[in-house]
Amino acid sequence: MYDLVSAALEAQQLTHAAQLIKQWQQKAPQDPWLKLVMGQYWEAKDELEKAQITYTRLLQSSANTKVLANAREGVQRVRDRLAQRREHDLSAAKQQPGATGAAVLALAPVRGDRRETSAQGLARVMQIDAYTARTRLPSKHWRLLRVGPAGELQYFCERLQAEGTPACWATAAQVKGLATFRVQAIQSIEPQLMVICQNDAGQQGTIQLTWSDITQWVVGQLPIYESIVDLDARGKLKRKEATQDYGELIDWHLHGRGCVLRFCDRTYKYRDAVPLPPAAAFPSPLIAATAWKAMKTYFADCIISGPITDFSGFGESALDLIELLPPFKSHVDLARPLPSSWDAAFHLYSSLRFLAAAP
Repeated sequence: MYDLVSAALEAQQLTHAAQLIKQWQQKAPQDPWLKLVMGQYWEAKDELEKAQITYTRLLQSSANTKVLANAREGVQRVRDRLAQRREHDLSAAKQQPGATGAAVLALAPVRGDRRETSAQGLARVMQIDAYTARTRLPSKHWRLLRVGPAGELQYFCERLQAEGTPACWATAAQVKGLATFRVQAIQSIEPQLMVICQNDAGQQGTIQLTWSDITQWVVGQLPIYESIVDLDARGKLKRKEATQDYGELIDWHLHGRGCVLRFCDRTYKYRDAVPLPPAAAFPSPLIAATAWKAMKTYFADCIISGPITDFSGFGESALDLIELLPPFKSHVDLARPLPSSWDAAFHLYSSLRFLAAAP
């Protein structure tokens, strides 16, 4: 039977080969030669991943030396063809319009039973070992995996998604071009929300919207550093930076309008704003932290979707890589004495979330 199926495969008679294999499965489903020819059948159909799995399982289960020798040859053939296909597809991706522009590739968290399959897909696509893939696959938060040419990262993203590994990519131009307005105050909430904003040029204006216009919202905390004097191991004074506080940002994503409204607890003008939850006036004395917390709770009651709050983990993975991107405005104003990559990391994260959820 093996010779009959092999002859059909050599003649590219795949339908006839499939019929013979079906008959063989009914008579001797555990025959190792049947499993070998199944791998060859998947090769002939150019379904190389299935062929590789079939050969690999055969190597693990069979004791027939001739079958094992043929299976090893099959594994090597498939690996060579997969490498050629990868090189061809990657080369084609690099020739696409805009392929040389800067871009980012990020992974979404994977939990539970799906982790092993996703890690295997990550290992195959990125050509890394299984252990490294498991350590790079996040379980709690998004992770910035790579910065590089757009064509290459688009190819990797599509392959990861095909393997069942959740990923997204975006170009630096998309991140830079996302309209982001800094919110000064919410002036009214009835009959519609009236929000006072500033654009990049510092010009002030108003935006009217409804709660249903907010498709998702992102909350993130950014460390604020201050220079302090401390003692080193020898008891000598030295100056260093230390985290003294955190600033909190809230982004409203308005996909219908293609823009982001960004709130900041340090710059929000409470005295120009309506109290939230609605009240005749803010409590006296006005405590900004208390008013901000109450406003955030009110947002949670009014916005359909829950807040996205896993920025910190993404930020830590992005700090070293973000310097490889062309400069872009962070649209964050925390009155820092020195620039911080955390600001750019938050804007990148929010932009990725916006673009990934765009219809």
